[in-house]
Amino acid sequence: MAEVAILIGLQASGKTTFYRTVLAPTHEHVSKDAFPNARRRQARQLRLIGEALDAGHDVAVDNTNPSAAEWAPLIAVGRERGARVVGYWFPPDLTGSMARNAARDGKTRVPDVGLYDTVKHLRQPRPADGFDEVLTVRFDGRGGFDVRPLEE
Repeated sequence: MAEVAILIGLQASGKTTFYRTVLAPTHEHVSKDAFPNARRRQARQLRLIGEALDAGHDVAVDNTNPSAAEWAPLIAVGRERGARVVGYWFPPDLTGSMARNAARDGKTRVPDVGLYDTVKHLRQPRPADGFDEVLTVRFDGRGGFDVRPLEE
């Protein structure tokens, strides 16, 4: 059974690094950041997820995905194709995200207002939202990640 991994958290919370170090060997990467100037970014993202699942590949959706409005269509495309849907929750640490974001260069740096806006909309996902499983991801203090089942 294919899997849709939905990464949920602030900008500069470690989502892309987590993808690269943990999920990249098994999951295709889909992110709206890969097509910043495209029209209909959401439609393109859903199409790419569907194509990957149709090919039997696991997919990781690497955006902020701060609320059900963003993750519901991702869950739906996964469900339509019989995929397992896992939410990876990166609890907000605004101070840490601001510091990591400030260290970014050029195009990868997000204006501070973007982080403040995202934190206002950010909601912790729950299995009741349609996820098969929700995992909490935190930095482990040794350059890696600690992944545990969500504690509600």
